[in-house]
Amino acid sequence: MPPHSLTAPHSPAERRRSVTSLWRLRGYLRPYAGSLSIMAAAAVTGVFVSISIPLVTKAIIDGPITDGDESAIWPLGLLALVLGIVEAALILIRRWIQARAVLGVETALRNDIYRHLGALPMEFHARWQSGQLLSRITGDLSTIRRFSGFGMLFLVINILQLTVVTVILLNLYWPLGLVVAVAAVPVIYLSMSFENRYVKVSRQVQDQQGDVATQIEESTLGIRVIKSFGRSEHAYDAFDARATKLYETQVAKVRLQAKFFTFLEVLPNIALVIVLLLGAIAVGNDGLSLGTLVAFITLMLQLVWPIAALGYILSMAQEAMTAADRVVEIFDTASSIVGGSRELASPRGQLRFEAVAFRYPDSETDVLHDVDLEVLPGETVAVVGATGSGKTLLTALVPRLYDPTAGRVTIDGVDVRDLTLSCLRSIVATAFEEPTLFSMSARENLLLGRPDATEDDVREALEIAQAGFVLELPWGLDTRIGEQGMALSGGQRQRLALARAVLARPKILVLDDTLSSLDVHTEALVEKALRNVLAQATGIVVAHRASTVLLADKVALLQDGTITHVGRHRDLLADVPAYRELLAADAETAEALAL
Repeated sequence: MPPHSLTAPHSPAERRRSVTSLWRLRGYLRPYAGSLSIMAAAAVTGVFVSISIPLVTKAIIDGPITDGDESAIWPLGLLALVLGIVEAALILIRRWIQARAVLGVETALRNDIYRHLGALPMEFHARWQSGQLLSRITGDLSTIRRFSGFGMLFLVINILQLTVVTVILLNLYWPLGLVVAVAAVPVIYLSMSFENRYVKVSRQVQDQQGDVATQIEESTLGIRVIKSFGRSEHAYDAFDARATKLYETQVAKVRLQAKFFTFLEVLPNIALVIVLLLGAIAVGNDGLSLGTLVAFITLMLQLVWPIAALGYILSMAQEAMTAADRVVEIFDTASSIVGGSRELASPRGQLRFEAVAFRYPDSETDVLHDVDLEVLPGETVAVVGATGSGKTLLTALVPRLYDPTAGRVTIDGVDVRDLTLSCLRSIVATAFEEPTLFSMSARENLLLGRPDATEDDVREALEIAQAGFVLELPWGLDTRIGEQGMALSGGQRQRLALARAVLARPKILVLDDTLSSLDVHTEALVEKALRNVLAQATGIVVAHRASTVLLADKVALLQDGTITHVGRHRDLLADVPAYRELLAADAETAEALAL
């Protein structure tokens, strides 16, 4: 299910799912179990040390100070000082261990999500917005890190401190302890109410942040189109609408927090005033010692932070559960493209489509059906068809960017689904119509398909693709070409992508209308060089122009989702009117007819 259709979890079942999602990620804490145990021990010890200091203060006031024994003050004062130093040391140990552990958890999660995203099929990436994925792998993981490193620990510590201190207060002077215990009841009730409302608005904020990230990314990548059509204001309005919606949801979230946190700030102060009043009366009536009252108030003040922090921790917990739910959505998406176990030691490159059909999920119509085609080793087939006929989809079945819903695709008689993905994709290389280049050097882009290629191999591939222009860039092959290769023209990007495919030296080379952005002169040079490459590989060429068709030994005509004719270019021109009509708009058709 794509993320934009998800609703914020607010039902009990959805809340339980969020808790379960966070619980499922606990495995990432296991490598740090020892460190986390030390951290927890330091935190718990710190709580008891902190509680001990007011009790030492009580002993000082009710003992040496009341009795006027100055010599007895020093040992107790020194004890209080030591306890303070120990508490500070425990905090330092806890935070030092905590930082390394939680950052390690975040890094491991991010690595696994990235690896999983790389394994998911094109169908998944076609449905999910890139901004939603980006927000999960950055913002959501940071939210989980903050809770696992701070919120989860302090949720336990604060509950422990509240419980222990309340018991001590009841033992010190039960009437005042009862006041504190009664004051905790509305806190617990309102905390539960806050949780129910906060989890919904928290999910909305996180999803809308993903929508804004998507808008920014699309506008950045499409900036040339936006500027060329003068649609900057339109793009801004679309962004502003999403940003405003996010702003309004965030304001609603802050209002909810403000109401709850204000209550948590006010209630302890009211309870403190009552304790001071009743305590002063009790001291005046000799029902309570001054040291006990000081210790009581000091311990009660120690409850202010746990109570005030309760709202923040609960907020953090809800955000972490929502974030975990969003992350687990990715982990729970199983890849439909799973590699087999077979390897081809010496592939020949014989390619066959056997009764192949393909239907997109949730569609009732086959895009491809009953496709039968054989391409022999060293043979090149041009796939010709009208726009939207499924040519690109047909070629995408070869490297398993998609799997057919019926029939099979074989290489040397072996179903591609039985081959390991590494084996298959070392046999097949594809140059796409819309070339994808990465924000790295030209050399690194070229070597993606064959990291062990030599300098001579690289230069040969550049020569075949007529991409020698990269050698003239400021730093030659080491020049960074920018995100999506935006520093290059369309034809340059296409030639560089073609050189990358050629450099891989595949047994099966797929050219998805790779020459569409080239001028006539460059296209002729590239086609001349490609003939030598295609002579040594099995080739599938998606073609729209007669000049490209002439690269092939035979042509397959794709109509109405199936291949209706296979033959030589000259024969199809003469005998198949539909084929002739497809090439009629090509300025080179007249020359082709004369061949």
